[in-house]
Amino acid sequence: MKAGADPDLIVFFDGKYVPLSEARVGILTHALHYGTGVFEGIRAHWDDAQHELFLMRPRDHYLRWKQNCGILRIQVPFTVEELSAITVQLMLRNALRSNVYVRPLAYKCAERVGVSTDDQDAFAIVALPFGEYLHSDKGVHAGVSSWRRIEDNAIPARAKICGAYVNSALASDEARQNGFDEAIFLNENGQVAEGATCNIFMVRKGELITPSVTDNALEGITRDSVMELARRELSLPVVERSIDRSELYVCDELFFTGTAVGIAPIVRVDRRPVGKGAIGVVTNALRRLYFDATRGHLRKYAYWLVPVYQSQQGEGKQAASLVEINAA
Repeated sequence: MKAGADPDLIVFFDGKYVPLSEARVGILTHALHYGTGVFEGIRAHWDDAQHELFLMRPRDHYLRWKQNCGILRIQVPFTVEELSAITVQLMLRNALRSNVYVRPLAYKCAERVGVSTDDQDAFAIVALPFGEYLHSDKGVHAGVSSWRRIEDNAIPARAKICGAYVNSALASDEARQNGFDEAIFLNENGQVAEGATCNIFMVRKGELITPSVTDNALEGITRDSVMELARRELSLPVVERSIDRSELYVCDELFFTGTAVGIAPIVRVDRRPVGKGAIGVVTNALRRLYFDATRGHLRKYAYWLVPVYQSQQGEGKQAASLVEINAA
């Protein structure tokens, strides 16, 4: 996402599979001026040993996306299953054999000036090779932002609404200007909400703790996956509650989670060491589990995954054919 994408990459735009170079919107598009769009992020991980690309929880992502589009009254005219099939088709058509990031985007597409919305909607899906979002092998340094997380009754943080990400851009820019890798948001009550682009977890006194989604945090799918792994594999108590800023300075471990970042350990906050100032035992264990689960190494989590190249057979092929008919 940081580098320019291949203009010949096949994307799904305006109901058709077209090269990225042909997927363009007009300068007066409503979403460009007023942020009236909703996006999603989905990962697929390549496993060399199996020669397979595993799409991570696409149905859950597309269900969340369609629900959140409803907040802006944007209609996406395909089912969750059809959207998953389109995504698989994009990876097959582009012969992707590396880690991938998928970006669905639905938006108000009327080309006019005026903030009020109408029923002119459009959507696109792009799947492209994507490496690490945060280089976190040795842990990242985070800083608490002076910008506060947006409130639910202003712009809901639980939805990836395009205009809301000005909030994240301001915090991320400030963090990097101050020498940090990523920002941590507080909400208007002064309690921890999340990172600028990711959820946050804390290990303290034998518990894994994360802010409640009612503290203006995204209802993260990676967040949900990590909580399941912690409970099932590590028998670790998982608590959703408000976190005070000062707890960041006295906790044992801290890490970010998200589709783009995966699990990113935080070893320093506001230039203070987290715990011993190194990646913690729980964080390391969860990173290994998440790596194995998302690459098809743990059978009990196979229901999270859609294997892209195996999907050319059977139901995957039939679903793709249905999408071809609807998109014609």
